[in-house]
Amino acid sequence: MKNIIFFTQFCLILLLSACTDPDPNVDKTGKDEFKSYEVDHPVNSTAQLFHDVIYVPIYSNIYIDQQNQKNLLAATLSIRNTSYADSLFVSKIDYFNTDGNLVRSYIENLISLPPMGTINYVIEKEDDLGGAGANFIVELSAENNGIKPLIQAIMIGQTGNKAFSFVVDGYSLGRGNKK
Repeated sequence: MKNIIFFTQFCLILLLSACTDPDPNVDKTGKDEFKSYEVDHPVNSTAQLFHDVIYVPIYSNIYIDQQNQKNLLAATLSIRNTSYADSLFVSKIDYFNTDGNLVRSYIENLISLPPMGTINYVIEKEDDLGGAGANFIVELSAENNGIKPLIQAIMIGQTGNKAFSFVVDGYSLGRGNKK
């Protein structure tokens, strides 16, 4: 009888542990994707000729029709270094809600994105803290004045048996290049 109870408890624990969704922002080694790019040495800020602040709109829910007025969406922030030769430094990734309140800051230390490298961060569908007017603020810098990073958000959702997705580009707030 004790073996049956033990086996039942073991199966229940195994079943419950299998039901947890893996965090989409953690790599296979268990590290946060942003943490794996953190700079572990000082960076000369005076050598950074390029500096920009990017606003990226996020739609965590959208209006579909009268029956489905609030359709939740998953969103992915994608930061892409388009340079073949130069690293891109990311100093801030902040997520704001519809009211303009900071929901969370995603990095604590400077991130170095290697040439042609990309980092992504997922806002899961069930995370509706941002609301319909959520946004990211991303601060970037580089030693090369001619660098042109690509910052986008990809939203994915579904209603009934139909799925949809769309992409929005980040918008420079005009800090531009340092003189």
